[in-house]
Amino acid sequence: MKKQELFNNKTKENPGQQRQPLQEGLYDAAYEHDACGVGMLVNIHGEKSHDIVESALKVLENMRHRGAEGADNKTGDGAGIMLQIPHEFILLQGIPVPEKGRYGTGLFFLPKNAKDKAAILSIIIEEIEKEGLTLMHLRNVPTCPEILGEAALSNEPDIKQVFITGFTETETADRKLYLIRKKIENKVRLSSIATKNDFYIVSLSTKSIIYKGMLSSLQLRNYFPDLTNNYFTSGLALVHSRFSTNTFPTWGLAQPFRLLAHNGEINTIRGNRGWMEARESVLSSPVLGNIKEVRPIIQPNMSDSASLDNVLEFLVMSGLSLPHAMAMLVPESFNEKNPISEDLKAFYEYHSILMEPWDGPAALLFSDGRYAGGMLDRNGLRPARYLITKKDMMVVASEVGVMDFEPGDIKEKGRLQPGKILLIDTEKGEIYYDGELKKQLAEAKSYRTWLSTNRIELDELKSGRKVSHEVPNYDRMLRTFGYSKEDVERLITPMASTGAEPINSMGNDTPLAVLSDKPQLLYNYFRQQFAQVTNPPIDPLREELVMSLTEYIGAVGMNILTPNESHCKMVRLNHPILSNTQLDILCNIRYKGFKTVKLPMLFEVSKGKAGLQEAIIKLCKMAEDSVTEGVNYIVLTDREVDATHAAIPSLLAVSAVHHHLISVGKRVQTALVVESGEIREVMHAALLLGFGASALNPYMPSPSSTN
Repeated sequence: MKKQELFNNKTKENPGQQRQPLQEGLYDAAYEHDACGVGMLVNIHGEKSHDIVESALKVLENMRHRGAEGADNKTGDGAGIMLQIPHEFILLQGIPVPEKGRYGTGLFFLPKNAKDKAAILSIIIEEIEKEGLTLMHLRNVPTCPEILGEAALSNEPDIKQVFITGFTETETADRKLYLIRKKIENKVRLSSIATKNDFYIVSLSTKSIIYKGMLSSLQLRNYFPDLTNNYFTSGLALVHSRFSTNTFPTWGLAQPFRLLAHNGEINTIRGNRGWMEARESVLSSPVLGNIKEVRPIIQPNMSDSASLDNVLEFLVMSGLSLPHAMAMLVPESFNEKNPISEDLKAFYEYHSILMEPWDGPAALLFSDGRYAGGMLDRNGLRPARYLITKKDMMVVASEVGVMDFEPGDIKEKGRLQPGKILLIDTEKGEIYYDGELKKQLAEAKSYRTWLSTNRIELDELKSGRKVSHEVPNYDRMLRTFGYSKEDVERLITPMASTGAEPINSMGNDTPLAVLSDKPQLLYNYFRQQFAQVTNPPIDPLREELVMSLTEYIGAVGMNILTPNESHCKMVRLNHPILSNTQLDILCNIRYKGFKTVKLPMLFEVSKGKAGLQEAIIKLCKMAEDSVTEGVNYIVLTDREVDATHAAIPSLLAVSAVHHHLISVGKRVQTALVVESGEIREVMHAALLLGFGASALNPYMPSPSSTN
């Protein structure tokens, strides 16, 4: 098919489209969060009808109050709907697609600039043909731009529906489409096309299709006339109304994304993104082939829910089932007050080694076109209710009242539970509740055996060596690390006496470190982030139920997507703060596969700033070489500070090493432990852990409390 023939209508030029800035003033696109309304309708037996599409649009319209609109009441923050591909509707449009499952389709947002659009289309065709497939048709999606507000209209893309044919196997078709999409995205992102930021692939699948945009809940049905056609049928529908509380609305950030829609926010998003980037160096998938071709897994400059969707999609395309991937990303909490089976506990512990939780608060609805389900994160702060009718229709939404039912028509109703999954298989016509799903997942592999025979419990190891808590030249070291009388009397002594952080007022009337003319610890330049949207404070009861300090530290093995007991060769810590004795034991583990080295966080005082920079570069290179030699525990220490060598600020050292190892693809092959005299506040520990440390040994506070 010739490229020029693909354009079967003309679109108006609009070279000056405005998108949100990536960074401007205090705004940074990396902090994108949103709070929204979500809903899902599913015919449990997968029977398709236009009634489901119509009812889903009504659910969306009934959640208008959950979305946001501009002052003109015409520009919405975003609204969208995910549906099964309407095969009969497509045939009625005169598009000769093959049978179901043997073609892929989806909506593409393209720039309106003709030259840039042609350049992007050329990339699309090239990548499709590289996979031995054909771009069979490019349909102009009918839209009604006259209903848009000024801001939405100025950003409106040219919307095309792509049809790809030539698949020889239906089982691998969606995986091929995923690879094609990722390659297209990467090629366009790295190109010099002026309006490349206006390009976005809404979806590309053999099962589902998504219609969305910078619309309000009421505009979606009118903007896309396809949705009101009686021949447009589906057996399930997932809708979303966006409220981008502190973010910019855009066409691409409207939801649903390719697999999920989400109400709430991912509070751990910066850490999740950073560790996912670090983990890419050890990712390989037999079914996807070369992972380098789909990196980065997380698409840059997207929202928190878009990043979660990226990782979920990658895991599913790598061969994990949808519930397995969701349980891995969003685990439930467990402890003495919230018990679960030993097998399930082992399942979660095993996966915590491979992937940190994506913590909300969040209500998540998800579907791949066959399965449809929902769950809450383990905090349970974003409610969702479900209802099943006697006609085998399920409705799940972020609130009750989105649809009217007679009481006699309702067979079952309830609420989604924190960390619990509710799933429907529309092909088999079955509902799977959390207990059944998790039992299957927990018993699929011998997770308990793998953990018990490979992991090391640090608290259970004993050492015959006597480890001193004394610090030579103690008074001088206090001054070296900037301790004040207040630090010792008001901070360290109360913690040593009560085992808890001292109580202070929430206010802080000291000058900001950046404005102070006195020497400051690097930690003082940071402030704790508050909840970005509408999160209630975590009360002590909930904190005890859902939060844990337990962690596994060590090298993450290669091929983490392939279940294997070798991934369990880890040291388990009950909390990340190590005593001198525990650090000594960690440094002297003699089991096969455990190797530790200490690297000095010091620089020559006489060389000043240049010496500091030189020492950091040298430290990073030493850490890299250590990983190459098989070291899986690197201890960064400032114990050898003396008259000629000053300590590199521990936060600077650990973050420099952390990011250097990420850049050379060696971060997750080792754990970083910090042995420092600087650490004395809970905030210091939180910062070090947040910037890459796995465990900490604050060796100065113990002698301070004794003295």
